[in-house]
Amino acid sequence: MNQSAFASPHNTGLLAKRYQLKRVIGRGGMGEVFLADDILLGGIPVAVKFLSQTVSSSKMKQDFAREALMSAALSQKSLHIVRAHDYGVSEAGKPFYVMEYLNGKSLKDLIPMPLPKFVNLARQICLGLQCAHQGINIDGKIYPLVHRDIKPANILVVPDPILGQLVKILDFGIAKFLNYAVTISTNKGFNGTLPYSSPEQLEGGELDSRSDIYSLGVMMFEMLTGAKPWKPETDLFGAWYKAHHFEQPRAIADVKPQLKLPQQLNDLIMACLAKKPSDRPQNMTAILQVLNSVEKSICPSCPTTLAPKYTPHHQPLDSGLPLIVEKNCWQLAWPQSKPIQEIVFPQLLDTAQGSLATLWLMLPKQEIQKRAVSQLRNQFIFITSPHPMLLWVTVLYNPELGPKWLPCYLDMQNSQNQRLVHSLAERERYPLICFTLEAPHSCTNVLSSHIDSHQRQMLKLWAEQSKHLPSSSEVHLSKNLLKQQYKHMQSRMLQQMKSTPQAVKC
Repeated sequence: MNQSAFASPHNTGLLAKRYQLKRVIGRGGMGEVFLADDILLGGIPVAVKFLSQTVSSSKMKQDFAREALMSAALSQKSLHIVRAHDYGVSEAGKPFYVMEYLNGKSLKDLIPMPLPKFVNLARQICLGLQCAHQGINIDGKIYPLVHRDIKPANILVVPDPILGQLVKILDFGIAKFLNYAVTISTNKGFNGTLPYSSPEQLEGGELDSRSDIYSLGVMMFEMLTGAKPWKPETDLFGAWYKAHHFEQPRAIADVKPQLKLPQQLNDLIMACLAKKPSDRPQNMTAILQVLNSVEKSICPSCPTTLAPKYTPHHQPLDSGLPLIVEKNCWQLAWPQSKPIQEIVFPQLLDTAQGSLATLWLMLPKQEIQKRAVSQLRNQFIFITSPHPMLLWVTVLYNPELGPKWLPCYLDMQNSQNQRLVHSLAERERYPLICFTLEAPHSCTNVLSSHIDSHQRQMLKLWAEQSKHLPSSSEVHLSKNLLKQQYKHMQSRMLQQMKSTPQAVKC
């Protein structure tokens, strides 16, 4: 944990000897968010959130560290959860955590919205929640994560070249820590946002994923109507306690009569708002099934609907890639120019959404199935002489099977490779498309690997640098140099993966 000498978030200086705070970019009930430069990574922008709750005891610091670590681990698994990079506690006792900086709009600023937009954003929110509720694996034990503060202010919507709008859920795991801190300091068990809190949350007891489903129901109601399901006389705790426990939610048709809502969507939202957890949808999968059905009925030609070549026997869309990207990958056929053997190669795809760097892999079907749940890591090495060349390494790691190394050597004097590397730099993830060695050599799985912001920055620099470097006839010498570095890199990466809890694919 970083123990910062930074006494207050309002002072000047480096936080944790690394983050140069610039200005406040957000305030809320949980604290303040600052725009900062990560000096260690060349000044790339990050967001630093200082929590309003002061941490005093060593037990509270340990709890914050645990929740922050779990939140960070979760953010590696889903495209729809904001990425957490670092955390710490200042000398003044203010806990902070560092997130990716995203220039987008809060969902609360987009309410109300038309039905097609609602379905698109609601589905992405559910995918992020589904991933969290399925949990993360730490030391062989699955830890499900409940957000505890789902509301429009904790949903960020950012522009995306493929999806159009990409949802990011904020503050995952931190709400539980705050709930603990408030309980210790005030002997009150409730901490949340009253209009969105489930009946059981108001009681201050243990919560499961169905509490988030209730909060989601409140939020979906508001996304469509611009209003809450209830209108209590005051905003005090007692009034909201009465509404959530005893008052039935208003009908959507009464709040917004002009809204032509499919009956199954209306029924879904009302079911999410059930007082008893057992009467609500029991998981996000059930909610996603309804949203997908509604989308087909209201917009059969939308690009996010299932394409003709995508058939139900394929595995679920859960790689963490944007939905339309993954569906495009499922439709690809093995190139006739490539041999039918165990190989891996990079391919730049030109799509309607722009160029997309992909990695194609052919393996026996049984091995693909065994490696479906694996850690995915990547690393890049670039040398400028005697010939500019880049080594792109992806590894699939499964504790039982060991690592599956997938190296690709790219001649950076090749303009196509320069485009490919530039595409890698533009996106957080790239797809690993798995084809069967057995006929008909079809795509049977789509995985993805995340590229951290520092590596993306370096990839962009290397792609530009390669355009101005002199060529050489000694390509083989550069490849041999990279092979030597590759051997050293393998041992480091393997050590890191063995010390990292096995990821659950979601």
